[in-house]
Amino acid sequence: MMRDIKAFLQPPIMGETKEIIVSRRFLDEEGNPVPFKVRVIDQETNDKIIERATTRKKINGTVVQEFDNARYGKLLVQACVVEPDFGNAEICAYYKTADPLEVPGRMLSVGEYNRMVKAIKEINEIETSDEDVEALEDEAKN
Repeated sequence: MMRDIKAFLQPPIMGETKEIIVSRRFLDEEGNPVPFKVRVIDQETNDKIIERATTRKKINGTVVQEFDNARYGKLLVQACVVEPDFGNAEICAYYKTADPLEVPGRMLSVGEYNRMVKAIKEINEIETSDEDVEALEDEAKN
């Protein structure tokens, strides 16, 4: 049975964002916590990130691909965090690096970084639990 194709004609998902409080250290002039803004990325963008995190080497005439998990994580953070802009020259100078990929690691504590990554995974539905998948399947059946 053919379903209505219009159900699949949805706007690109890249515009969806979420504000999260990563830390109580980042405050505005009134002393209120300033949120980080994270966004959804599409699979095409994720594929490009995977490509940038993969190196190729020739070993004994055979091309071997090596995936750098740490680099992938940094690239994913860079792609998903809209605010603050880790590439901002003032932020890079303050954290003593020219590489925007290094800024979050220098700016945030381990716990703060983990809160940010958790929010990125949630908004992008990365590592969804079995219950989440079952709920979607049940919804589709009904």
